Amino acid sequence: MKTDVEIQKHVMEELKWEPSIHSSEIGVAVKNGVVTLSGTVDTYLEKTTAEKAALKVAGVKGLAEDIQINLPFNHQKTDTELAQAALDALKWNVLVPNDQIKIKAENGWITAKGTVEWAYEQNAVRDAIATIKGVKGISNLVKVIPKVDPKDVKKKISAAFERNALVDANHIHVENSGSKVILGGKVSSYAEKREAEHVAWNVPGVATVENNIEVKIPSYAEIGRNL
Repeated sequence: MKTDVEIQKHVMEELKWEPSIHSSEIGVAVKNGVVTLSGTVDTYLEKTTAEKAALKVAGVKGLAEDIQINLPFNHQKTDTELAQAALDALKWNVLVPNDQIKIKAENGWITAKGTVEWAYEQNAVRDAIATIKGVKGISNLVKVIPKVDPKDVKKKISAAFERNALVDANHIHVENSGSKVILGGKVSSYAEKREAEHVAWNVPGVATVENNIEVKIPSYAEIGRNL
């Protein structure tokens, strides 16, 4: 099991490895496996990229984020300009049913509302807006309302876990109530927890995923017993 010092070192190395991040502007602190990122960045996309990079590191149990966005003068836009830029970004993204999405911009924050059939469409809304220069934050309130019958959702998710090399299906429990899925159990990394949720979202008929999976990093003693 990694120490907090080791995790901090590896997160800092991962941030340096990512070319789109100015790692010298981001501080990294770790306590009991939970990483806290602080500092300032120029864009919302850089902020989210830093978060994703930190969560890739083995041993990370969670993330607390305190990164501030300090927009350069040439990136600053009015709310009207941001709203129009968001509408244009959604229009040109083939994954987004843009006629079902409403946009509001206020003080640099963009709020997206509407309904889609699939989780990937919901995520595509966020990803399209995140690329816009001048955005300070995103509230993705788009709801997933599937038209597919949620019958056999639990069975389909369990089968998808079995096929996925990044998920240990033996340690994850799946329950569902209609289109709502509840994940439980224990995994050895935060990345595996996120992957399990991603797999669940991709199953037809899923509208909500409650991820209660616990991240439990095995100790050296436990690893030794399994060798």
